[in-house]
Amino acid sequence: MQSTPRFLQGVFPFVGKGIESPVPLDAALTYTVPAGVIAQTVYFRGGNTTGDLVYVVLTRDGRPMRYFPIGAKSDVHVPLRVVEDLDGGTVVELLVGAPEGVAGSLVVDLGLVEV
Repeated sequence: MQSTPRFLQGVFPFVGKGIESPVPLDAALTYTVPAGVIAQTVYFRGGNTTGDLVYVVLTRDGRPMRYFPIGAKSDVHVPLRVVEDLDGGTVVELLVGAPEGVAGSLVVDLGLVEV
């Protein structure tokens, strides 16, 4: 079985809109699984430049799928060993939740594989 890796990654500035109000970071952090393909998440890595706890939420078709808290001036690496199939047409996106007015940058790297 052939597989193709896909990555949603980069360094992105953000301004918090409230810890309970996650917002999109960047259009580059949206991925639509191609028709006829199944994708699986493999890992998430993230870093936070601010002095506040923030989080990244991975959404699946607009609904929260996984939350990744990232401490103040800290980082997180989560291997996603419990693999979930993402069928063709599924849209995944990374959003950021942060206290209102908190501004900084996030380094994010979500690894997926298409099978």
